[in-house]
Amino acid sequence: MATYHGKNGVVKVATNTVLEVNQFSHTETAAIADDSAMGDAWDTHLVGRNGATGSITCHWDPGDTTGQVALAVGASVALKLYPSGAGTGDEEISLTATVTSVGVQSEKDGVVSQSFDYTANGAVVHAAVGP
Repeated sequence: MATYHGKNGVVKVATNTVLEVNQFSHTETAAIADDSAMGDAWDTHLVGRNGATGSITCHWDPGDTTGQVALAVGASVALKLYPSGAGTGDEEISLTATVTSVGVQSEKDGVVSQSFDYTANGAVVHAAVGP
């Protein structure tokens, strides 16, 4: 079983790398509709539509105009996530994302951070990075 270190992860808005990323998460879900009835011994369901949500956390950098600043609330962006790096053969997760929230956190003993939440608008594509 292969394992990977997150230190090489990359987030891009279109072709622009988002600077100072500390963490990102991406979750894909399938909606289900319960179709079990009284008298059934087990629950059953039908699969509905798929969806995805996620978050990105960075060291706050207001000078990153093509990355962090482009992730404005309500923006629709071409988002690309690379969990283990953006080299040839690495996993690329591509989607059109609607930015649903943006937050800033400042602590007296820490680095100012900025967080972004998103929801996919359409299909999510998993592919290997080409040469």
